[in-house]
Amino acid sequence: MSKSFEAQGSIHSIGDTTEYGNNGFTKREFVIMLSGEGENSAYPNYVALELIKDKCALMDAYNIGDEVQVHFNLSGRLWTPAGKPEKCFTSLQAWRIETLGAGNNEQVPPGYDSAPYPPSGDDGYDDIPF
Repeated sequence: MSKSFEAQGSIHSIGDTTEYGNNGFTKREFVIMLSGEGENSAYPNYVALELIKDKCALMDAYNIGDEVQVHFNLSGRLWTPAGKPEKCFTSLQAWRIETLGAGNNEQVPPGYDSAPYPPSGDDGYDDIPF
């Protein structure tokens, strides 16, 4: 089983969804420029990630330049082509993408807290008859 990681950054490029083989397997690649803690903007790091199968549609909601938090699994496999040296392929398979920054606050109507329910005890709901 692969391990899950997170990375944040701005979307640098978004590839098209590509179908491989006859079984309907699809893959979509995108690149983010890492940001956040530990990143030095003078030496940017670009990371290619991939979405597979039904997750390819996740990227439809995003544009180049959007700040995102990406949740992904790190996995890899070995391949030995006939008569050639062994190769190792590493995959960063994204499974969740979240918008970062001001975009998150705009999704909450004005005057509402982002918490789904008010805290108990001081919510003013104690007088509701049901």
